Amino acid sequence: QVQLVESGGGLVQAGGSLRLSCAASGSTSSINGYHWYRQPPGKQRELVASVYRGGTTTYADSVKGRFTISRDTAKNTVYLQMNSLKPEDTAVYFCKGTDLNRAYWGQGTQVTVSS
Repeated sequence: QVQLVESGGGLVQAGGSLRLSCAASGSTSSINGYHWYRQPPGKQRELVASVYRGGTTTYADSVKGRFTISRDTAKNTVYLQMNSLKPEDTAVYFCKGTDLNRAYWGQGTQVTVSS
């Protein structure tokens, strides 16, 4: 089992920055990828960024050049640095970890960007 806990959300003005953290515990050695998803109000959850065991990262087109995903293996923590935030980035942000058989989700953290 893997437990994921997100933190770092909040209210920020457009153009500002936030850094989200996802602290992982449990059987983390089985995880081969960590992902940040977001769910805007009234919309479906969407993939924002991923980081894989070998260090490969991928991003949704809507956040490329503004968001950076990173992983601190010593701290078992995954980060999402969000710069140049826009009102359309407002959403609940979720951390997800995947191994060969399962997906694990955190409880989410709210990010609100005011115009």
